[in-house]
Amino acid sequence: MKQQKLRFRVLTLITIALLVISGAYGVYSVSAYGSRWVSSARNTRYRSAKSSVIPGDILDRNGVVVATSDENGKHVYQSNTLSRSSMVHLIGDTEGNVANGVESFQANYLLGFETSLSERVNALLDGEQRRGDTVVITADSRLQTEIVQIFRNTASTRGKCGAAVVLNYRTGEVLALVSLPVYDPQNITDTVRQSSQHPYWNRALQSLMPPGSTFKIITAAAALENLANPQNALFTCTGATQVMDRMVTDYGNAQHGEISLARAFRVSCNNVFAQTALIIGDSALRKTAERFGFNDNFLFRDLVVENSRYPTTNRNSFEIAWSGVGQSQVAVTPLHMCMIAAAIANDGVMMEPRLLSRVQSPAGTVRMRSSGKAYRTVCSPETAQILDGYMKDAVQNGTGTRAKVDGLTIAGKTGSAEGSANGRDVTHAWFTGYIDSDRYPYAVCVLVEEGGTGGSVAAPVAQKIFAYLKQHY
Repeated sequence: MKQQKLRFRVLTLITIALLVISGAYGVYSVSAYGSRWVSSARNTRYRSAKSSVIPGDILDRNGVVVATSDENGKHVYQSNTLSRSSMVHLIGDTEGNVANGVESFQANYLLGFETSLSERVNALLDGEQRRGDTVVITADSRLQTEIVQIFRNTASTRGKCGAAVVLNYRTGEVLALVSLPVYDPQNITDTVRQSSQHPYWNRALQSLMPPGSTFKIITAAAALENLANPQNALFTCTGATQVMDRMVTDYGNAQHGEISLARAFRVSCNNVFAQTALIIGDSALRKTAERFGFNDNFLFRDLVVENSRYPTTNRNSFEIAWSGVGQSQVAVTPLHMCMIAAAIANDGVMMEPRLLSRVQSPAGTVRMRSSGKAYRTVCSPETAQILDGYMKDAVQNGTGTRAKVDGLTIAGKTGSAEGSANGRDVTHAWFTGYIDSDRYPYAVCVLVEEGGTGGSVAAPVAQKIFAYLKQHY
């Protein structure tokens, strides 16, 4: 009898524990995945609300209305074609072509799911149709438009696919999230639908590309943390390093001779960073990359972002060497690459990217206000300070000189990432960097697909964005 009572108690405790765990996971899931569930195309309540509720407005950080409903309930965007096109990947369109735009991802607010019972009763008594909340985002529609114009008006980027991201590295606010090509959400033509450039794809959040030499920020961090006296160590660059039966080479077969880590970063020497990866080993390099967010499951409050990859299979010496240069199977999104630069600017603290600023009820009451949140610490302040010096030197004297802006201190890193497209060898142009300034705490990342070298193509685009920020912020 005593044994039976003991077993019963044990089963009762296990049952209670399972119920507690299930309940806790349910609370976590609602808080973490709620927006994803609400915006799902399979959510029948969402589809029903779209036909019975007047959606709330979407405003940018300056109060510009970027999406609203007219007196007939028809959904409309900004009147200027270029302005509404530049926001399409952020906001979405009425056909739902863009995945996880604000219109779908914040549907719980825009369609009034968060309104209280008293608010609904008052609207019913007043004979008014139910209205959703107004959503204010952190992005600047004018900056978005300016970036699209920069891509269109620059010969080396005109007609190219790509992306640009601007973050406040102190708060994590997203000021711009541009994907090219754009399209008009109010005039979706057959040309757009059939385009081989996949205009519905949000490249800033969804394109996983080899980072090329921008990844040397990570490799340099790993070297600083794992090598003995790394700042005084000397490497030898003969223009080519044999690894197994193959060669790692520098752009243009450049030869740098005896060279320090700092100078190797400035001139973007592949040989040094390939050698560094082999010296510190794959495990140490992967550990540093993962601390910077690679192989992590990005689950942000306001954005759905593809997870960046540092490879864990097929790790021979040649692949490890090329990983140190940002090749092999290393892949990253433009948003994540911007977060990496932002973390260096923020003393090693990576902020969670934030697009939602606040939500206002139809009566004007602030229902919620978002705040900055640290995502993780990626390196020590001391390591960040050294990398900051390397990145400033790269812009002042190295491969990133075309990102310089008079009156601003710019830090950055270029990248020329090798890839393939339709059986062709191509080079994607990268730049990631930031303004070192309390007044302008902004990080910028630019990707130009099949653009060529980062120094000649992506850095000039970043320079124009930095100049715009200086003039208008």
